Parts: sequence; C-alpha cells; structure tokens
Amino acid sequence: MTDLVLILGDQLSDALSSLRGRDPARTVVLMAEVMGEATYVRHHRKKIVLVLAAMRHFAARLRVAGWQVDYLALEADGNTGTLGGELERAVRRHGASAVYLTEPGEWRLRLEADGWADTLGVPVTVLEDDRFLASHADFEAWAEGRKALRMEFFYREMRRRTGLLMEGEAPTGGRWNFDAENRAPPAGDLFLPEPLRHDPDVVTGDVLAMVARRFPDGFGSLDDFRFAVTREQALASLAHFIDAALPAFGDDQDGMLVASPYLHHAVLSPYLNIGLLGPLEVCRAVEAAWRAGKVPLNAAEGFIRQVIGWREYMRGVYWREGPTYVLRNALEARRPLPDFYWTGKTDMACMKAAIGQTLDLAYAHHIQRLMVTGNFALLAGIDPHAVHEWYLGAYADAFEWVEAPNTLGMSQYADGGLLGSKPYAASGSYIHRMSDYCSGCAYNVKVRSGPGACPFNRLYWDFIDRHAARFARNPRMAQSVRTLERMGEDRRQELRADAAACLAELGL
Repeated sequence: MTDLVLILGDQLSDALSSLRGRDPARTVVLMAEVMGEATYVRHHRKKIVLVLAAMRHFAARLRVAGWQVDYLALEADGNTGTLGGELERAVRRHGASAVYLTEPGEWRLRLEADGWADTLGVPVTVLEDDRFLASHADFEAWAEGRKALRMEFFYREMRRRTGLLMEGEAPTGGRWNFDAENRAPPAGDLFLPEPLRHDPDVVTGDVLAMVARRFPDGFGSLDDFRFAVTREQALASLAHFIDAALPAFGDDQDGMLVASPYLHHAVLSPYLNIGLLGPLEVCRAVEAAWRAGKVPLNAAEGFIRQVIGWREYMRGVYWREGPTYVLRNALEARRPLPDFYWTGKTDMACMKAAIGQTLDLAYAHHIQRLMVTGNFALLAGIDPHAVHEWYLGAYADAFEWVEAPNTLGMSQYADGGLLGSKPYAASGSYIHRMSDYCSGCAYNVKVRSGPGACPFNRLYWDFIDRHAARFARNPRMAQSVRTLERMGEDRRQELRADAAACLAELGL
C-alpha cells in the first residue's frame, strides 16, 4: 500500500502537514512542474524561475532526508501540463492507494482538488496548512459578529497570541502600532543596503535556460536573477536584512527612489510565501534583534505587523470571502488594463519607475504597488479583475491568498470597503512628497489640470465626482466630497472633461 503526497510549489517546508507523521518507506512524494500553473496568469519569468528552482532544490532536500520523490520537470516526456493529469499518472505509476496534500493557497486549486477523488478513484485527503499562525477557524471566530474587519484589531489579537513585543498583557512601548513614525520621505543620500544576492547554481542555471527557451517572449526580464532558492539561502537573507537594513526599515518604508528600488525593505516575502521561511521564526528573529538593542522599536514593530498582522489578515479575508471575491467590482470600473503595465512605456515617471522596476526585478514594495500602479488604476477606473491578474503574475511573492485581498480590497476598493476603511486614492502630491519621481517627469505635478499637468491630479477629482454619493457616506472620504461640492457644477463639468481628455491622451 503506497501513499502519494502531492507537494505544490509554494509548500516547500520541512514541517508540511502532508508529510508529518507519514512513513517514508511507504510514501511517494510527487512534485510536478506543469504549464497550467506557469500560465494561468501571465507570470513574470523570474517568478517562474524562483518557484521551479526552489522546487528542484527542495526535492533534493527531501531525498537527503530519506523520502522517495517522484519529480516531473516541465520538459519531461509525457508531461500533461496539469496537476490533475500528473496526479492521475502518478497514482497509476506507483499503485497509490491514497493521496494526501496540504491545502492549496488558492480557491482555484482548492476547488479542483475537491474533484480529484472521483477522477483518480482513490481517497484524496486535503490537510490544513498550519504553516500560518491563524487557522480558518481562528479567523472565523475573530470575525464573527463584527461589522467591519479591521486589521488593527486582528493584529492585536495576534500579538497577544504569539507574545511578540508584549510585556505581560501590555504592548511593548505602551503602544500597539508605531506606524506614524514610519512615514518619512526617503533621503537620497542615505546608505541603502541591498538584499543579499544569491548567484544561480547549476540547478537554477538549468531552470533559467529552460524558462528562456519555453517563454522567449514572456513577461519580465531574466537577467541578474538573485533570489534565494533554498532554505539556507533564505535564512542567510533574513540574517542579512536584520543586520544591514532592519535598523532603518521603519523610517523610510513608505519612500520611493528611482535609483534605489529596495530602500531598507527585506524582500523576504517570496521566501515566506513559498515556504522557505516561517512567519514565527522570522518575527522572533526580528524581536530578538530589538531586545538586543540592535534595532529601534518602530522598525521591529512595523515589520512584525506586516507578517503576523497584515499577512495573516489577508489570508483570513481571502478564505472567508470565498472564490467569487476576485470578481467583485463595487465601483463598477470597466476600463481595460493599459498596455504600459506590461511594457513600462509611459511618460509618467512614477509609473515608468515602478513598472520598469517590476519588469526587471519581479519586485516593488507596498507603496509602489498601492500608491503608484494601484492608485493610477483606481483613479482611471481600470477593471479590478485585470489589475488583480496583473499583480498576481507580476510579483515573485504574489499568490492569490495574499495578493487578491491586497489588490481587490486595499488597492482597488472593489469589495466596497470590506477590507479597507477608505479607497487609497491620491493626487500627484502624495507621490511628490514620498519620492524623487516627479523631478524627472514629463508632467508637472504642481499643475492641476490641462495638457502637461500630472495625470494623477487630472484624474483625482473626477474619481471623487464619479463616486460622490458612495463616498459622502464614508467618514474618511466625506470631506473630499464636501470640497468637491463647494466647487460648483460648472467646475465639476470642467473636471470631468479634463479627466476624459487626460485618459484619451494616455490612450485609454
């Protein structure tokens, strides 16, 4: 009797629930590279390399640990291109009597897995993914009866549960949240360390060559691949971040500089999200650095909040809201995604910088995603599902459980305020304050309307105007609506006409 354990590309963890307690002598681990997973959205080629190279290294790690691993490469003869097809072939190949897997991180695969037992003719057991700190039941219990699901209150519960940055029942420093101290514009003369670079080994080099062959015209550059692809490399990246970047992480985490894409950011989320690192071990290492006096409290708290607060909260919202969450469109935005999201070819300096960086690195930090590319899509009325699929494919750390709520809820307000208390819409003044993008732009951030004015300025008030009835009921947006109303109907018509002209000039 043979058990077959399917391990997915974002489940590269030694303590995976599907492996726990299983007898290696009667278990076969199946890992499969399939085109269906590489192409269901238009993934960045560096993201494909990261996942496949990490899978191959993890398979080798499992073999050293005594597991029998059946590994199917993307170009292997007979590869069906789907997980279901490879499961069916593996069940026959090994005479498997049962299939086990840890729950996939996307509704798409979770629903597909529900039908595998009928297709395969053997029992299929989907086990809870307990790499996360809050189970589905935990989040449901917290959310039950609440009118609004605000992350801050969930985060406090997670702090109490984990004991991170706690002094008994009180938060360290007397405050739960030091975010107000983490909004300084970046200084261009700062010494800015980069994340630890990992040069490709032979295994990763083979994957790079294969992806170049199979996706010659794919999205994103393959040059200068530097991601960690093993647990040891990921741990080294964590140690490097804590020593070199964490001390100043809090201060400028919202800033943006053309020449410094990373600032003091960790770039650990890809490793967390594919399983090379665990959330609690990362946060404990950061807390230990603070307790040792190596980093300030605002930096340690700001980082820990992103991991045990925001990351866990996003996952809870995603699974609670169900598979149709990604289709929500509360603001009824219908405009197609502009081509420059794929090419970076635009005269808007901030968009060119954020998208160009994404094309090069498969990385942009949260403010570039939220307040530049996301903000533009929101103001321009881009279809949120198209925006969602772009983010899901563009970034190395993007998996639907974390990406969809960030995009649909936080960035595009497509869930109507379930997740965010306000739409994150802003004119060009915010980008000007928090970056050096505007100094090299073809548009003038200080001009509000007309040709040559910053498109964010030209679109902002039209966005408020289109949704004035809805926003008037929002305490955090009502002041903007009142300001618009004081402008009078003639001025509002001018704003509408100018926004339409702006979109036409941008080819939208």
